[in-house]
Amino acid sequence: MKATTVTAFALALCLPMAAWSAPPERGGVREEIRRDLEDARRDIRTDLAKARAELDSENLDVGNSLQVHGDGRRKTTAESKLPKAEITPQGDFLIDGESIAVDASQRRQLLAYRGMVIEVAKAGIDIGEVSALAAVDSVDRGVFSLMVGAMTGSLERRIERTVRTTVGPGVLLICDRMPALRDAQQQLANDLPAFRPYARLEAQDADNCRNEVRREFVRR
Repeated sequence: MKATTVTAFALALCLPMAAWSAPPERGGVREEIRRDLEDARRDIRTDLAKARAELDSENLDVGNSLQVHGDGRRKTTAESKLPKAEITPQGDFLIDGESIAVDASQRRQLLAYRGMVIEVAKAGIDIGEVSALAAVDSVDRGVFSLMVGAMTGSLERRIERTVRTTVGPGVLLICDRMPALRDAQQQLANDLPAFRPYARLEAQDADNCRNEVRREFVRR
């Protein structure tokens, strides 16, 4: 996601140069830019479809905490010293690659929690795809407006505005899911002691998430 978003913005910066240097015998500047933009859209969709598939097929790393400080920084300290813990697609719980014994009820809880986290992760991927495609679309407005916009800075502002209005509301919806994730973590911690060190979401994390989104995306 990060790489595709960067690709979209890099494309926005590089297109004016490509527009000036495009050889006319290859169909014209406008057509070449259109092809580049369509390639960017296709790469974004392909990369993020792969990311979604990997979420379903690979182990879930439960050590990647969603909690944040009030200033938006991820918590570290003791968390970084925890051994790696994963939930497999079959509901096994692994610590440092070693399977922890679980009963049928605990396995169901692990699978349910894994599903909740993956749902949130896919929502984040969806937001990334929409914002990356919006960034590409925002530069697809014609050769001359593209060049003028890049030179004056209006193109950059338009991309930023498009991404902010697209991403902000979606991220707030993810913040709204955090209380349910915390409840699931706490239940797993009670029923599976080995999971307890990884149940790190706190009651205020949903509010911290919303506050961080407002700082990043709300503009006067």
